Amino acid sequence: MPRVKLTIAYDGAAYAGWQVQPARRTVQGEVERAWREITGEEVRLTASGRTDAGVHALGQVAGVETQTMIATEQIARALNAHLPDDIVVVSSEAAPPNFHATHDALRKTYRYQIHNSRTRPLMDRGYVWHFPAGELDAELMRQGGQHLLGRHDFVSFESTGSERATTVRTILRLDITQRGERFEIEVTGDGFLYNMVRAIAGTLVEVGRGAKPPEWVAEVIAARSRKAAGPTAPPQGLVLVSVEY
Repeated sequence: MPRVKLTIAYDGAAYAGWQVQPARRTVQGEVERAWREITGEEVRLTASGRTDAGVHALGQVAGVETQTMIATEQIARALNAHLPDDIVVVSSEAAPPNFHATHDALRKTYRYQIHNSRTRPLMDRGYVWHFPAGELDAELMRQGGQHLLGRHDFVSFESTGSERATTVRTILRLDITQRGERFEIEVTGDGFLYNMVRAIAGTLVEVGRGAKPPEWVAEVIAARSRKAAGPTAPPQGLVLVSVEY
């Protein structure tokens, strides 16, 4: 059966995450409803991974098997006509017969945004972590982030409740930029554990505010305990930027 690859962007504020859940509004549920309305097919999308309640995406990827006669490149436009304003199918394209959005993903990039000011943000308040408790030092955060690069057991940065064969992951890139009161942590890896990026953000904030030295991050990795790391940063600052295959 032919497969279609969808790239999807969404504002996660109004949803209980990506994954379908009974009696709860989810991004996957909305896209599958729209698919049913344009094709008459009951389908189950397979995504690159789930995002939690309140987390956003610019480049979530999902695959679906279909027998629709709608031209593949027109599926995105058709779906968007049936989706709410906070979900957009960016593109639809033919996928190889054995394409699996989860298992075939080679790397993902996430971005976490922090608003470091005593004054809370207004226009973009739903897309940042407002951190008013002292000034953050971007250079200290960069130094701490260097300890995360490479292949490590990241169990110290994993929240409970996830299903995985191993907690070993590889961080390929971690950049921290500052533009005035706005801090961005952008990280690329071959995979991420449950709440891993949010735990990384919370840990680097501890370094940035001077509560911990940069080398403490290496100690957190070695401890192999979630209690050793910083707090889990709130969901609204996180966005799934892209998935590479």
